[in-house]
Parts: sequence; C-alpha cells; structure tokens
Amino acid sequence: MTENYNKFLRLFLFFVFFSIFSSTLHSQCAGTDATLTVCDIPNASSRTIDLFSLLGGTATPGGTWTDDNESGGLNLNTGILNAQLIRQSSVYTYTYTAPSNNGCADNTAVVTVTIGGYSGVTSPNVSVCSSVGFFNLFQAFNGVDVSPQSNGQWHNDTTNQYVNSSINVTNMEGNFQFTYTMPAIGTCPAMSSTAFISVFRAPESGTPAHLDLCASDGLSAYTDLDLFSRISGYDLGGTWRDNSATGELTFNGDHNINIERIYNTRGEGNYGFSYRVPSNNPICPDDITTVRIRLETKLDFTDAVAVVNSDICEDEISTASYSVMITKGPAPIPNGTYYVYFTVSGPNGGSERVTANFTNGILIFPISSDYFKDVGIFNVNITNIVSVNSILACRNIINNLSDDLIVYPLPDLTDAVLDTPVICQNQDAVINMSNALNLADGVYDIVYNISGANAATAQVTRITVVGGKAVFTVPEVLNAKSGTSVIRITRITNVVSQCTNTANVRGEIQINPLPNFSTLRLQIQNVCFGESVTAAISGFGNLTDVTISYTISGSNTSGIETVTLTPVNGSANFVVPSVLLPNSGTSTLNITNLKNNSTNCDTAVVGVSDSFVLNQIPAAPSVNNQTFCKADDSTVADLQPHGNQYKWYNSPSLTTPLVDSYILKSENYYVTVTSAAGCVSPPSMITVTITDVPAPELKQDGGNFCGLDNPTILDLSNNTNSPMTVVWYDAPTGGNLLSSSTILIDKNTYYGFDFSPTDNCFSDENLAVTVSLKDCDAPQYPFFIPDGFSPNGDGINDSFVIKDIEFLYPNYTLEIFNRYGLGMYKGDKNKPAWDGMNYERSGIAGGVAPNGVYFYVLHFNKDNKPPIQGRLYLNR
Repeated sequence: MTENYNKFLRLFLFFVFFSIFSSTLHSQCAGTDATLTVCDIPNASSRTIDLFSLLGGTATPGGTWTDDNESGGLNLNTGILNAQLIRQSSVYTYTYTAPSNNGCADNTAVVTVTIGGYSGVTSPNVSVCSSVGFFNLFQAFNGVDVSPQSNGQWHNDTTNQYVNSSINVTNMEGNFQFTYTMPAIGTCPAMSSTAFISVFRAPESGTPAHLDLCASDGLSAYTDLDLFSRISGYDLGGTWRDNSATGELTFNGDHNINIERIYNTRGEGNYGFSYRVPSNNPICPDDITTVRIRLETKLDFTDAVAVVNSDICEDEISTASYSVMITKGPAPIPNGTYYVYFTVSGPNGGSERVTANFTNGILIFPISSDYFKDVGIFNVNITNIVSVNSILACRNIINNLSDDLIVYPLPDLTDAVLDTPVICQNQDAVINMSNALNLADGVYDIVYNISGANAATAQVTRITVVGGKAVFTVPEVLNAKSGTSVIRITRITNVVSQCTNTANVRGEIQINPLPNFSTLRLQIQNVCFGESVTAAISGFGNLTDVTISYTISGSNTSGIETVTLTPVNGSANFVVPSVLLPNSGTSTLNITNLKNNSTNCDTAVVGVSDSFVLNQIPAAPSVNNQTFCKADDSTVADLQPHGNQYKWYNSPSLTTPLVDSYILKSENYYVTVTSAAGCVSPPSMITVTITDVPAPELKQDGGNFCGLDNPTILDLSNNTNSPMTVVWYDAPTGGNLLSSSTILIDKNTYYGFDFSPTDNCFSDENLAVTVSLKDCDAPQYPFFIPDGFSPNGDGINDSFVIKDIEFLYPNYTLEIFNRYGLGMYKGDKNKPAWDGMNYERSGIAGGVAPNGVYFYVLHFNKDNKPPIQGRLYLNR
C-alpha cells in the first residue's frame, strides 16, 4: 500500500465511516444500544474510542463493561476502546451494565463495533538467510506503524500462490514479493501491503555422521579417513579444524586423518573435527559442522570370577542374605562406577541391572534374597558389565561369568534301595543306590558297615546323587573272601552344605572266586611284516569262555588289549590286530589278565609271554616324475630306478609287472622294490610325460633361393616358424647334422627337426625341403662375361664360363663362332664352360681352337630378353 493511499484511507474512512447509529432503546439507566464502524485503524483517534459516550445521555455512569467477544481492545474499567489492540477485523459487541441500585428493570445496553481490516506498513526491503528455516512474513513490517491484523491472506506474487504467514526459505534464494491482503468488512474496503523479501543462501557445512569405534577391534580401516566422508550435504570451499589438537591436520585444506595413530598416541576419548564454510554474503553467518569421533577400549573380563555368597541348607532360607563378588581376570579393569547386568534362574528368577564400583579389580553388590526362596540350584549369570560413561561402542568380553547358589535340602535316605552286585574275589564292588527320592541332587558322604563273609565298620565314601540315584564302590580290600557280605548305611552328609542326617539302608554283595592261570602257555611264530601274527595259547584247563588281556613290548608297543576266546581241549588261537604291529623287528606279547566270562572274574597273569620277529618291509622307492621325448621311443627300461629288484606297473592294483620293452606312454606308473627277505615295498607312483614337439613349418616358397646369394642352412632355418630351434639333417633317419653355415645345393633335400630347449626334445616328425636355387631376379643380380681365357692346363682361367648365369637364366644357351662364322661350341647350364676345343667341327674333344679372336651369342630364353653377342680372345 502506497503512502498516498494510506493517507487517503485514514482521512476518508475516519471522517466518513466513523459514525454512530442509534438502536432500540432498552432502558433509561444503561442508555441505548449503539453501533460503530472503525475503518482507519492507524488513526490516533482509534486508540481512544469512548463507548460510554455512544450510549446517549440517559446512561447512568458507574456501571461495568464486558468484552463479549474477547476482542482484547476494551478497557473494562474506563470503557475506552483501543481498536489498534484488536488483532483481527470483525464485528464485536460490548455490553454496558448500569449500577444495580438505580431501580431500572432493564439496565444493560450493547455497543456493536465493526473493526475494518488493516494490512500494516512493510519495511522497504527485508533480507533473510535461508538457514533460519521458517520465516514469518509478519517480520517484514517496519515495527514503527501499527501492526497489521492477523486474519488476512498472504500471496506469493513471484510464484502466484497463496501461502501461510510462515514460509520455508531453506531452499529459496533470490528476491521475492509477497502481498498481504485484509478482506473488506462492512463499509470498510479491502487493504493490501506488499513486502519485498531477499533470501540469501546460507553456507552448508553438512550434516555430521559421528563415529563411535571400538579401538580394541582394530582401526586399520581408519588409517586414512577422509573427514568429508563423515558429513553429507556440504558446500565445497570450507576448511577443517582439529578441535582436539591431535596434530592430524597438518596444512590448510587437509581433511584426512589417521584414527589408528590418534588412538595409539592419545588413547580412548572424544575427538572433534569441525568443518567451517564461510558465508559469501553479510546476511548469513558462516556454517560450522563438527564431527565427533569417540574411541573406546574393550574391557576384557576373560577368566574373571563371580562368586555368590553363599550356599545354605533349607532350614536357613528365612534368615540368609547374599552378595555377589566379581574378581577381574588378567586384563586390567579401571577403578570406577559400572552397570552390572545379570540374570537369576529359578521360579523367582529375573533380570536386573545394578550400579557398583570396581576397586582394585574387585566389585561387590548385594543381591536380593527373594530370588532364593526354594530348595534348588540358582544360577546367577553376569551378562554384561559396562562403565556408566560408556557409549557402548565395544562389546565387552564377558564369556562365562556366572556362579550357582545352592539351597540344599536336608539329606534323607528314606525308602532308598541298594542293589546286590555280583563281583569277584579281591574286586571293587560297585553298588547302585536307587529310589532315594527324598534326596536332592548333590554330593554326599555316607557311612556304612559290612558284615557276613567280610566285616568292616564306619567306612566313609562319597556319592553323587542325581534323580534319586547314586553309585558308590566298596573297595576290593573289603571283598577278600568269597561269599555274601551285608552292607548297611548308617549316616549321610551333604559334602557342600555339611547338612547331615541318620540313615538305615541295607544291601548285599555276592563274591565269586578268581580263575587259575598257572598252566597257561603262549607260542607265536616269526612272520614277515604285514602278514598275520597268530598267537597260540594252551593250558586253559576246563575253561570254555574266557577273555585274556595282553600288552606288546619291544619294536611294537601297545596298551592293554583284550580278546575273547573259546578254548577247545584247553587251547585257543587268535590273530594279533595289525594296527598293533606298525613296526618291524622283535616284539614280545605279554598276557596280563585272564577272565572267566562265565563268572566275570579275572585275575592278573604273570610270566606268560613269547617273542616274535616281524621282518622289515622295504620303504617305497624314491622316485620322481619323468619326461621323455616321443622321438626317443623310450621303454620301461629307461625308467629310473631300474634293476632286478624293481618292478614297474601301469595300474595301482599292481596286477602284472611291465616288461622292459614296454613302450612308455603319458600315464601314471607304479614301482615296488623287493628286499633280500622277499618283502615287497608299497608302490611309489610317478607320472610319465611323453613330449612331442611339432615338426617345423616352412613359410610359403621358403625353399626357393637365389644361388647368387650363396644361401646356407641358416637361411633355410629363417624361412621356418621356429628359426631359433630348428636343426637340419641330410637324411630323415641316421643323417648328418648340418651346421648353419652349410651352403645349400640346388635340388638337394634337407630334413628339419624342431628342438624344444624347455623339454630338451626333437620333434618326432620332420620337415623335408627340396631346395631350389633358381629364384633370382635378373635385374637385381648382374653377371660378368669375360673377354678372354687361356686354356693351357695351368689351372688358371682354363675355360670360358659366364659365372652364375644359370641362376639368373636357367634356360640360357651359349654359341661361339670363329671369325669366319663357323660354330665352335654350343653350351647351356648342363655344359656351361668352353675349354677351347672345336666341338662343332670335330666332334667331342676333337679339334683344338687356335689362338685368336672368337665371337659369342648368348640367348637368355627368359622374359623375352633379346640375345646379346660379343667377342673374346683365346690365348694359350
């Protein structure tokens, strides 16, 4: 709203719409009802509207006012209405009640006031930082003029949307225009004010992800922590600060820290690193985010001990009190206050957390006796112990930290029953107690007496009772005589609680006599190691079902072994298990015990033994995997080791040994060795690999050369796929190895074999190459035609020959004429040299050409090259 518009409204509305309308006359004491419209709210007169003056001259002063609609603008004591205090435009009523002592029957009057809308005066421009989050548009008013009323409507002129007074500027940036409009009411028109808001983007230092680490679990994954990885939604361009002075940030812009080093040098604790992003405008402050790193050390309660004090008898339940003492293990536990979590088993059990102090490795806390109101075993289990200041980054090591508290019943052997064991003379008697249903599980000492075949008094033994059952032993010394002994238990005492009670439980022991071993004899034959060892025993007398015990000493040793025998005519045999005889050499079998299985009575045996020899089995041969070349046609005779004592097989079953001429293959072979005593060793396995090197391959036209180049074996090698490893022979088998400098001969055949340095093998197949030395390009190879010769037989220049022409022009012909044009000689590659004889006229070797000048014609017979002619001089 412009300044002129505000002035116009204030003048026009105040003088035109400030009017009073009389209403129905209710009474003379309170005056008459009235109405009022106030449109110019900012006008100073709007603050002091006297409602009493609107009631007419008949109103009796001294009455009371009520603000019927709680507008908040009326002074109830003075009747003065301040329209500027009313926060919403609307129609309000105010009731005046005259004094009650005026004798009027109807002493109230109502003033109805219409409050027009006022949209306020905005500041010229408002700057807001986006970091405030929500901004109340009413803050855009200047705060000097009258505040706007609250029941108008805001409109975002920039986005053309109606909005609430509180807007979220978090993601806004730039200049925005908002218009606040108060609606028309009654005769008061609508009013609008426009606010110009500039939203500046705040710097974003990000949202921290604090790091809680258990240093005891290892910090190797945090030796190069990028602090930027612990914040999100941040702006670039900020700097990190080491709030804890760890020394990890060493230069401006550094943002990597070594947490492992922090812990190693400074220990556990809280460490802070702040990221500060500067603001690029004066409206928003710098933004700072702090990343907190908490390092804790795991507490180790391994081998710690918990003790609940203390076990009681059932008659002490009502008066007992308890405590738990925890003593630390080898690991140090700092003094301080800790939370202790524990559970208690039993019908009244539960879980609890208490606070207690560790002092010099010991923590003690009381535990309620309500947990232990019955007879039984109650387990108190410590589930966790943590410092009250811990953030629980570590799971402390507790392991099995518990103790049982036992409430013992008084021992009671009523209705208990003892069985009647049948034993042998001089043997312990194991007695089973049952039906002791009144006896709680536990350990007890009993007192008993023996009478009958044997006698003893006040014997004490310890029993463990489980489910009304227990077992105890009457020692052999009390069973020296055969017959029937009577046992009677007279007292029982709980070992742990020392609770004791009398008893009267009777039982019997049947005692059988021991067998006789004096006639026993043992015989064992010597055998080869690995063969069955049979022991022959005689002298059993009339025993027909026995068990003997024996030991082995010497090269082989054993504990006590047993075997059941059925003697016939006093004799029996058995085979000594091979597992007891792992070594060769001399061993002795000693019979140590004889048992009569009919009575289960046994006796120790002395002096019954025999020695025997187990011939040694040779060790498996020491062998290695072997590799052969296919070209060598190797046989079993080539395998190592080799000799008459060795046998080779190609099957692990060792069915049939291989003959020496057996051609080796790529497969597994097995070898044994036989000792002088005829003992065969276990087999050793090797893997034989037959290596076949591929024959070399010749490149296309690789056998064609030009004889003018004097090609050698090396040139032939270079025309193969393996020039460095191929070797050449002059025959496919039994040939001579040719050196790399050997000159190639036209139409000769050469045989190439590839050689593998890795396998040290030649190829089984060969490459046969028949060489051609005619592959010459004439322009590339010029030749020389001599102009004379001297056929005098001195071995120097004795013939006329055009050297190497046969390589360039293999089909050439040469004609020589004398000066009269008569033919003297005709030659070609098969007859290349003229020796100065007249072959044309006199036949072969006929006619000697005289000294002088001769003429030649050379026909190339290739590439349409025309013949050439020249002259030469013959001088003998």
